[in-house]
Amino acid sequence: MYRKAESAPTDPFDFELSNGCKLAADNRWVKMVELIPWSEFESEYAENFPTEMGAPAKSFRMALGALIIKEKLGISDIETVEQIRENPYLQYFIGQSTYSNESPFDPSLLVHFRQRISANLIKKVNERMVEKMRETTPKPPEKKKDSDTKNESTNQGKLIVDATCAPADISYPTDLGLLNRARVHTEKIIDILYKSLKVKINKKPRTYRKIARKDYLAVAKQRRPKRHKKIQALKKQLQYIKRNLAHIEQLIESGATLQSLTKKQYKTLLVLTEVYRQQLWLFENKKQSISDRIVSLSQPHIRPIVRGKAGKPVEFGAKLSASCFEGYLFLDRISWDNFNESGDLKAEVEAFKSYTGYYPESVHAVSEALEEDRIYRTRENRAWCKERGIRISGPPLGRPPANVSKETKKQALEDERIRNAIEGKFGTRKRRFSLNRVMTKLDNTSETAIAITFLVINLSTWLRRVFCIFLRHKPKITPIYGSMIIKSYTLASYSQQKLMFCRA
Repeated sequence: MYRKAESAPTDPFDFELSNGCKLAADNRWVKMVELIPWSEFESEYAENFPTEMGAPAKSFRMALGALIIKEKLGISDIETVEQIRENPYLQYFIGQSTYSNESPFDPSLLVHFRQRISANLIKKVNERMVEKMRETTPKPPEKKKDSDTKNESTNQGKLIVDATCAPADISYPTDLGLLNRARVHTEKIIDILYKSLKVKINKKPRTYRKIARKDYLAVAKQRRPKRHKKIQALKKQLQYIKRNLAHIEQLIESGATLQSLTKKQYKTLLVLTEVYRQQLWLFENKKQSISDRIVSLSQPHIRPIVRGKAGKPVEFGAKLSASCFEGYLFLDRISWDNFNESGDLKAEVEAFKSYTGYYPESVHAVSEALEEDRIYRTRENRAWCKERGIRISGPPLGRPPANVSKETKKQALEDERIRNAIEGKFGTRKRRFSLNRVMTKLDNTSETAIAITFLVINLSTWLRRVFCIFLRHKPKITPIYGSMIIKSYTLASYSQQKLMFCRA
């Protein structure tokens, strides 16, 4: 059951503290409350609770606010709840009207928050939030164009597009290690099924688990095992798994029910069967790749993403297609399967037009240094952009010319400088935020966690820009009898604020 939150404060002065003090209006959490459209998407969040029975659910502001706090501070679920309990600004951010020394919810609820708030909903919140940011942030003055070029094109702005991968929190997968873990799981399932038929069957099926583990460790402990030893170890593990799966079928035919297995164990059994089929096909056909290859038993939705980067030619996680303009990031596509990002260029440009009302002047999707980034500059994409008056950065197709003019070199350097913005955004999201290792385990919760990083980094971008505006106004320093007083001043973004710092 969901009840619309009516007592959530929108003014920091309405938040009640025990000592009678008031929250500061210039606090970052107070400022972010004004940007996030809580009420506009509350009805869509309430669709997760169709019935009127049960305990009242937590509000949309509390659910989304807790996820933002976790990503912004880079902490765990348990630490997020502790930080909210100790900080009145965080309590105001999630919609509480008064300060409380008790935990607002159990840390396990953050998992349900990630399940209920989908990645598509976060995309909508991010787009609406960026609209407010663009309205509140003053834009830099544009360069005046010549009178001859005023009516040539109605396109405005620069769109930057790129793709990246969000690695998941799994150990590096190897065929031998994957088969060893699959064998261990089949042995556990045999133990559970035999326990339910212990009265009917006197003799437990033999699994040779000790011998199988010795065979695995004999190769796994070697630093550089030879190829024929790897092949022999893979063959033995495949034989052990084949025997265990046959024992499981016999136990089921003898009367063991799958109801004795939990939902997770039954799902694992299905994954084990598919892993055995894939690895057996690879072994018999002497191949190195197969479609929809499973690399993790606990997260079977993860696929290997071939990126060709130095040091990491293959990453294991979700592939993202993102766009950036005016310094703000947008998540355009997320997929657990590898895809060709050049097919997203048209959709990203059309999304830019529907969002701003006009086509961009140029699309920056090609890097001179990275060969794989030239995938965007296909003949179809170039012709499509040319019809709409859009210029795609990068060199032309075909053999490079012998002599390159200075203007062409200057334009290439300028395009590379503009495109570096999205590379820097990706680096920030992987170093500062959690995109370098997604700790969530389910596919839908992982997508939500990835989408939250885009929203949080846009909030950080807006806060940084406001801080830069703050520094532009240089205060006058007046020394008085050995003390230093900084005179108060008012900012356009911080109305009715007076700041004074004293140092005795």
